[in-house]
Amino acid sequence: MFNSNNFLMHQIVFVSLMLLASAVFANELDLREQAADQVSEQFIKQLGGHLKTEMKANGPVQAINVCKDIAPEIANQLSIENGWSVSRVTTKTRNSLLGTPDVWERKALAEFEAQAAKGEQYASMNKTAVVDEDGTFYFRYMKPLAIKPVCLTCHGGDEEIPAEVKAELEKVYPFDQAKGYKQGELRGAVSIKQPMDIPLYKKF
Repeated sequence: MFNSNNFLMHQIVFVSLMLLASAVFANELDLREQAADQVSEQFIKQLGGHLKTEMKANGPVQAINVCKDIAPEIANQLSIENGWSVSRVTTKTRNSLLGTPDVWERKALAEFEAQAAKGEQYASMNKTAVVDEDGTFYFRYMKPLAIKPVCLTCHGGDEEIPAEVKAELEKVYPFDQAKGYKQGELRGAVSIKQPMDIPLYKKF
């Protein structure tokens, strides 16, 4: 004989477990976003510090090596420390072998520009998602990078880039697309990719 009380109890238990699982998953995503926020800020702060120091000590020509060599080193170190992939991406690369966005990243960059067109500040934006890539789930995160005044020495218009900097850029980056920016425009983004099956290494 069908027992309606038992059926109702099973339904209550099932719904409760689903709600609990949903809450746990949401909490994990919050923690992963917080961790990605902090690591992206570490990257931006370290890169900015190196850039300012080199500009002050040796000038803009030598500072090109900060973005060329030191930025990938910082990203690689943060990747190793956290067990993630940490990188910079842009639609206007200096070296197309580094920093070319994938489909998800390209879409996020377009969304950042659309939000900025509506008046939102890049500093307040980020983009997160759980993405299935060939059966493996990743937590993906992007933080936009806007052009600051110091960036224009290497990324601005022809009238803003000194002749010696232009000469070095042409030598180091023969296929450079990363010029012609104005202050405040979107340069690219910090992109972070966390495997969902690997717990966070550290508490943030």
